[in-house]
Amino acid sequence: MTELPQRHPGPGQIRVRVAACGVCRTDLHVVDGELPHPQVPIIPGHEIVGRIDAIGSGVLDLHAGQRVGIPWLGHTCGVCRFCTSGRENLCDHPLFNGYTRDGGFATETIADARFAFPLGEAGDDEALAPLLCAGLIGWRSLVIAGECKNLGLYGFGAAAHILAQVAKFQGRSVFAFTRPGDAAAQNFARSLGAVWAGGSDELPPEPLDAAIIFATVGSLVPLALAAVRKGGRVVCAGIHMSDIPSFPYGLLWEERQLVSVANLTRRDGIDFLAQVPKIGIVTKTTRYRLDQANEALADLRAGRFEGAAVLVP
Repeated sequence: MTELPQRHPGPGQIRVRVAACGVCRTDLHVVDGELPHPQVPIIPGHEIVGRIDAIGSGVLDLHAGQRVGIPWLGHTCGVCRFCTSGRENLCDHPLFNGYTRDGGFATETIADARFAFPLGEAGDDEALAPLLCAGLIGWRSLVIAGECKNLGLYGFGAAAHILAQVAKFQGRSVFAFTRPGDAAAQNFARSLGAVWAGGSDELPPEPLDAAIIFATVGSLVPLALAAVRKGGRVVCAGIHMSDIPSFPYGLLWEERQLVSVANLTRRDGIDFLAQVPKIGIVTKTTRYRLDQANEALADLRAGRFEGAAVLVP
């Protein structure tokens, strides 16, 4: 824990008093040095819920006291070919909260006002926090997975436990893949509506139309390809993954597709957050005090809780 001088928002920025900040696996990648070129020192955290307590010049559509959510994508240039074609998630000059700009493992944070989502007053701060990344990246992954009836989710953590509820609401059948032998995680998946839950080394009882891999284990890619039908799609949702082992071309043949998801767009946030009250998503969270951030990261690494960890200052 470190005491820093209070910071003040510049033009186009807001200062937010943090009410809750989710602990994401990406925070682990930052802390473990697995992502290149972080800002160091850095305050991690990018699933931030809080209230605005100061506003910089030029901010016209937000007000003091308003509750907002602050996600991973914290700033884009607005002028590169990706920003100007609706793909700001691929911006050539982005900033990311908790990675290349300070994030939410703190009592307050400075954010780009353009990348703060008004949250309204419905819902608990702690319950909303995981939606800002686990929920958003799951939503974007589902959109990229395309039209599918049978959906496989590899790695049943924070993102999958949210996405399973979305998929069930949409009438899809969810097949959950966990660490082999993890009966608790498999029972958790079934409690959220999964029609089948088993180890990641197992084949589902029927072919999948699409699979989303949230776990950071590259060896899951060939397993997922083997589980999807002809023309099926495998989506890698993590920002970091261990090396993918070689696999026979036959697993990819018959027009199976292997794609990745990178970051998110503000449109993803607007679309997803509009669906949350309709779906009635319930997040399962484990609360930690801010000074327990290292404990929360260690428990996440070891898989000691179901759902998501949340820091509450």
